[in-house]
Amino acid sequence: MDKVKINIISGSGGNGIVAWRKEKHVPKGGPAGGDGGHGGSIVIIAERNMTTLIDYKYKSLFVAKNGEQGGQKNMHGANAKDLVLKVPCGTIIRDVATGKIIGDLVNDGQSMVVATGGRGGRGNSRFTSSTRRAPQFCEPGESGIERELELELKLIADVGLLGMPNAGKSTFISVISAAKPKIADYPFTTLIPNLGVVRKPSGDGYLVADIPGLIEGASEGLGLGHEFLRHVERTRILVHILDMTEEDPINNYNIINNELAKFGSRLSDIPQIVALNKIDAVYDEEKIETVKKYFVDNGQDVFVMSAATGNGTKELVYFITKKVEEIPLPDFNIQVEEDDIASNHDDSGFTIVEDYGTFTVVGGKVERLASVTDLENHTAVLRLQNILKAMGVMDALAQSGIQDGDTVKLGQFAFEYYKDDIGEEENER
Repeated sequence: MDKVKINIISGSGGNGIVAWRKEKHVPKGGPAGGDGGHGGSIVIIAERNMTTLIDYKYKSLFVAKNGEQGGQKNMHGANAKDLVLKVPCGTIIRDVATGKIIGDLVNDGQSMVVATGGRGGRGNSRFTSSTRRAPQFCEPGESGIERELELELKLIADVGLLGMPNAGKSTFISVISAAKPKIADYPFTTLIPNLGVVRKPSGDGYLVADIPGLIEGASEGLGLGHEFLRHVERTRILVHILDMTEEDPINNYNIINNELAKFGSRLSDIPQIVALNKIDAVYDEEKIETVKKYFVDNGQDVFVMSAATGNGTKELVYFITKKVEEIPLPDFNIQVEEDDIASNHDDSGFTIVEDYGTFTVVGGKVERLASVTDLENHTAVLRLQNILKAMGVMDALAQSGIQDGDTVKLGQFAFEYYKDDIGEEENER
């Protein structure tokens, strides 16, 4: 699994509340409604011990918890914990709606917030002023952010193994590392990239990726290799393994390199080491020397070996290790664009649906405002009406053809519409 789509929803903020201080011998305690807690954000973090996105195959919806509602006595609602999603190093994050690459997590522990939690709403104690001593209203929490993301894994391996199907890549990686790939004598035995760690004399190691066999036309989607070419884009060096039992190894070499060039990116610019494999099954010494001379004359580093018997593998591994230490990590050059959605909680947009004289206002912010409004309280209703007017809801209702006496539905509430009711002056009248 190296490419998946997931849906995420960050937590909404908790609502503030309307509450009053109630203590003995304090007849006019005043407002004491606490603020709501913040919703949980969704964070994606790179984990070096992961090598696949298989965790997201069977679960694709991730929802952070909401913040708690505020409490009496100015008690702040609890903030929700962030939801952390772990991915392998080398994961690219793309917003599906815009197609923008918003993240490239390369290093272990590197993280990014892809959806911030909503801010908690303010309680009525936060709205006191010199002229408003007893506010009868509070504020709803911000909504969470919902979005669809595509995760694409480009393995960060130091060395990539290339070659035609059945060239001996899996056998080679099993010899030089502790990897245990499936090995058989038929093409396309390897269906997924295999990873192995080669230990250096210093004690640390480097990562080798065995990429499933390429064939002619792979860059256009033929065979298996096209699906996995992205995994060798980030390697320091490529080891091109040629099957010397084939009739024309040099032609096979050219076919693979033509596919790398067609695929684009930096594949054709990555340094290559040529390994002439299966020499234990070749009885034509002249053929081996001819092929070897061809690559030497073209300035290529070339080694003769047999992965099956181990002949020549130590010399090749020593040279690979030397090159890994010499060649710096490549500049991945992934163009990451600014993510302006991760913290955008604006859900003030709304739509009006008319059905036989009933006008339903649908929208995140207007419904949240209605949910914390006490319709039995004149001041709270007046504030709601003024906010709706400022948002353009009242103008939109008028443009929709609403008439006096028609019903307006807003969230769980319904009321009759009268033009004269709009505005503080008319309400007081």
